[in-house]
Amino acid sequence: MSNPIRLGIFGWPVAHSKSPQMHEAAARALGIELRYERFGVAPADLQEAIRQQHEAAIDGYNLTVPHKESVMTLIDEVTPEAQAIGAVNTVVRTNERYVGHNTDAPGLVRSLEEAGIQLAEARVVVLGAGGAARAAVVGLSGAGAEDVTVLSRRPEQSVALCDSLAKQIDCNLQAAPLSEARACFASATLLVQATSATLESNAGAADFAASLPIDALPPDAAVIDLVYKPLKTSVLAVAEQRGLTVVDGLGMLLHQGAIAFEMWTGLEPPLDVMRSALKG
Repeated sequence: MSNPIRLGIFGWPVAHSKSPQMHEAAARALGIELRYERFGVAPADLQEAIRQQHEAAIDGYNLTVPHKESVMTLIDEVTPEAQAIGAVNTVVRTNERYVGHNTDAPGLVRSLEEAGIQLAEARVVVLGAGGAARAAVVGLSGAGAEDVTVLSRRPEQSVALCDSLAKQIDCNLQAAPLSEARACFASATLLVQATSATLESNAGAADFAASLPIDALPPDAAVIDLVYKPLKTSVLAVAEQRGLTVVDGLGMLLHQGAIAFEMWTGLEPPLDVMRSALKG
């Protein structure tokens, strides 16, 4: 390839992102030239930063907090799934047009399938009502989940999420207040922790985990936390103590990145190399 593939990630902040080492390691393993940059851009500056990169014919890019929603009006096209989720995390240059995708939803599904979690006819409880929760609802519904119940501290947010997705989701989707968590957990086969409450920077992470009725989950239920710093979150630690199957957030990060890499390069990336780069 005469010119290296030029990619990047827009975020604020973005210095912590491991996407550059993940994608560049995969490219090295495949013998292709690829450069992946971090673009730390404040929300007010995003439109101009995106315009400059489009003019420079960047091949594609990722978006992380807080830009996944606002980028949708700055690109040429948004796929139906990304429209449903209301967020774009991957943009691909296709025939001189910039097309927005969401690889979080299929990335989550692949990470759970890799862990051997049964998704067909699953009864899922999702904690949270933000972008990660929306991606989880869309992804798991598409993978055959039978029931998805969304719980959040502010019940009106769960209701709004479910109302906005009701016509696009092929499963029994409902919202419930966090006060009904015990009853919801009792019949769940999968719990998805999709809030930021378990981030290592959150001083209340242990209290959050202790407040959840993890003991109400059936013994064959699985628990995934979409947070990957720390890898073993407070919620996963409690679930593991109960003997439940636990899945950390690294798999979703890995698989959403692998899907994006294939979109950008047309090549299947080496997952083992990418996983090692993320752990490094």
